[in-house]
Amino acid sequence: MNEMTIIEKIIARRAGRERVSPGDNVWVDVDTLLTHDVCGPGSASIFKREFGEDARVWDRERVVIIPDHYIFTNDKHANRNVELIGEFAREQDLKYFYEPFTDKYKGVCHVALAEEGHTRPGEILFGTDSHTCTAGAFGQFASGIGNTDAAFIMGTGKLWVKVPESIKFTYNNSLPDYVMGKDVILHAIGHIGFDGGTYRCMEFQGSAIKELNIDERMTICNMAVEAGGKCGIIEADDKVVEFLRDKTDREYEIFKSDPHADYHSKYTFNGEEIEPLVAKPYSPSNVERARDLEEIRIDRAYIGSCTGGKATDFIAAARILKGRRVAVETFIIPATTQVEEDIRTMEVEGIKMIDIFTEAGCHVGKPSCGACLGGPADTVGRTTGNEVVISTTNRNFPGRMGSMDSKVYLASPLTAAASAIRGYITDPRRYM
Repeated sequence: MNEMTIIEKIIARRAGRERVSPGDNVWVDVDTLLTHDVCGPGSASIFKREFGEDARVWDRERVVIIPDHYIFTNDKHANRNVELIGEFAREQDLKYFYEPFTDKYKGVCHVALAEEGHTRPGEILFGTDSHTCTAGAFGQFASGIGNTDAAFIMGTGKLWVKVPESIKFTYNNSLPDYVMGKDVILHAIGHIGFDGGTYRCMEFQGSAIKELNIDERMTICNMAVEAGGKCGIIEADDKVVEFLRDKTDREYEIFKSDPHADYHSKYTFNGEEIEPLVAKPYSPSNVERARDLEEIRIDRAYIGSCTGGKATDFIAAARILKGRRVAVETFIIPATTQVEEDIRTMEVEGIKMIDIFTEAGCHVGKPSCGACLGGPADTVGRTTGNEVVISTTNRNFPGRMGSMDSKVYLASPLTAAASAIRGYITDPRRYM
């Protein structure tokens, strides 16, 4: 049978083949390479070492650099990384360098990529960040790579790729209004385990998925890597086309999985039965229902990151926080400058989000990765002791948000906001 999945079709197209199968090793032409302030200097250094000090990247319009991890800090090492990647971008005359402390600065790379039209159906995106898989929400093969692979792409525009198997997750019917994309991906990861998707594409289908907006689809694909996934992907549709309409003028092709394509495994769930979920320390796969954890006291709530710092995430949190006060220190960290503007201008039930958050007693920070990756000591929201945190971020490993002694519980913005009000992990249905 010659039928293929979305991922197989995309790889075949960029490999110049009629078809590929899982396990095949092929050279592919890369559409976009992403890097940032953490890995960019290393990738650039390897590129120069291997291709020469005077070498030029294969395409100045296809290498995208978005510093975002360690921006608002006085740490000299973090500052130097930003300087180094800026020097490389200017030396190479890169068209897309979103420089910090200028009007070009955007914020978290995975969200900014989408806002700036770099995430297109049918293309191949590689990035020096494991959560590059976020762009699978646009029907794109998007995956994280290391510095050496990135340096090779810089010089050649190609990469040697092993075609992954695919796992199909179908969520039928509709999701309740108290369930978000974060709950869906935690449900999937909890079902197959932290390594159940290792070097496989996690493909999400079904009416419950199709009903979700772009922000929510990005959240789902973002965390495919937390199950070991090579990528996550959702078939592009009219919502994707509309999202990209004024963001890119490049032509793209939408691929769909064939009805009888082969999958490693298939799972089907009733979307109406999904509940608010929480991942306990120290793994995103350590999942339980929020309502079964309501005796766990928290010290802090954190709403932000590429996973939980988009406009939809803050609208959800504002729905819960409107007219209420938080009982614990609560951080609101927008992913990008655009989301920051949304927070300041958009209204929820007639009140601007920024007013809802400030009146609730939240700390509203600047757009960046913030405490999601721990960061230097002066990073906003960073844990410094044995804090118990409920967070909309994507990982809860020891030390992930700073202190090795802290405990991080992962949840949706609805659940995080509800928990902030009580000071205990809380099912958001209490406040809806």
